[in-house]
Amino acid sequence: MNLHDTPRYPRGFSGTAAHVGIKKEGYDLTLMVSTVPAAAAAVFTQNQVPGAPIVVGREIIAGGRLRGIVVNSRVANVGRGQEGLDRARRMGEAAAAEIGCDPGEVLMSSTGIIGAPLPIEKIEAGLVGMTERLESDPMIAARGIMTTDTHPKALSTTVGDATLTIVAKGSGMIAPNMATMLCYVMTDAEFTAEELDGMLRTSVDRTLNMLSVDSDTSTSDTCVIWANGLAGAVEKADFAATLDALLETMTEILARDGEGATRVLRVSIRRAEDEAAARALAKSIVDSPLIKTMVHGGDPNVGRILMAVGKCREARVLPGRIDAWVGDDQVVASGTPTDFDPQMVRERFGGSTVDITVDLGLGDGSARAWGCDLSEGYVEENGAYVST
Repeated sequence: MNLHDTPRYPRGFSGTAAHVGIKKEGYDLTLMVSTVPAAAAAVFTQNQVPGAPIVVGREIIAGGRLRGIVVNSRVANVGRGQEGLDRARRMGEAAAAEIGCDPGEVLMSSTGIIGAPLPIEKIEAGLVGMTERLESDPMIAARGIMTTDTHPKALSTTVGDATLTIVAKGSGMIAPNMATMLCYVMTDAEFTAEELDGMLRTSVDRTLNMLSVDSDTSTSDTCVIWANGLAGAVEKADFAATLDALLETMTEILARDGEGATRVLRVSIRRAEDEAAARALAKSIVDSPLIKTMVHGGDPNVGRILMAVGKCREARVLPGRIDAWVGDDQVVASGTPTDFDPQMVRERFGGSTVDITVDLGLGDGSARAWGCDLSEGYVEENGAYVST
């Protein structure tokens, strides 16, 4: 997969962003549009207190067709009962009126503070005229969906004669059970909603679902894929492989921008009893605050790897078969720390990307998870989130 040097939208797609007064400054409202109806599928958070846009979005995506997506930042529209649902629908209706389509063809998302009322009047007023400012640069839309992100996130690549583009956001409250944060995948390839749904779920399960910044599952997680078909048919296997690669790249970008993060943590599990066990073990390690702080502080306390493996009750573990590596250097052999050089481990932990590999010696299950270290910056960011 070769990424475009400058991200671009697929044919027929465009987007824009505006400041409508939800934030004190900067873009806080994004609109993305397809010139023609697009087949669509999505996965949403499994948090049992979902935001109003999730509840309404599940109804809309059942239709399998979209013309637009509207997103606001700063206020998540969660925990507002019927008022929240009404305002989510008003948000979609206002965007549909601006696009000139049916409200059932517009998906809405909100991200930010949980429990605050959505300033719907500002959104409705701000949407007027936005289609006149649609742009070909997806980074503009990416800026409008940012909360604590330090930079906008957009990628694109070519698959066959089609373009595949991702616009995403996310830095904290990241440990999804479905997809992750807010992630919008667009393509001009031709697929049915059912085909998109199958490919999205398979890829998300291996990539975005294996990302953890802080082990907290957001109330607003949404991942959407929509395809308007303007580039015609594309070989499904090639498209699925490219989608998988592009989502994996975005997963690592999101991990690298975790709140307060100074380095990416990649955890690979080999020879677990099966894939489910491997996935559970990888998440057990990448979720661990003690692993995250060990990496952040460059502390060669690799016994914590054994702890993180052993606490995973979802996987069979035989202590005497556990091997582990930090980078290319083995630090655990047959369940016992090796006579490794502590300075070597400190240097490994000091890199921008830290790889931890664990071999269980039990079967053919494998998995990879992505995360980041845990720093003072995370505490500072989340100790004053509403105030800032």
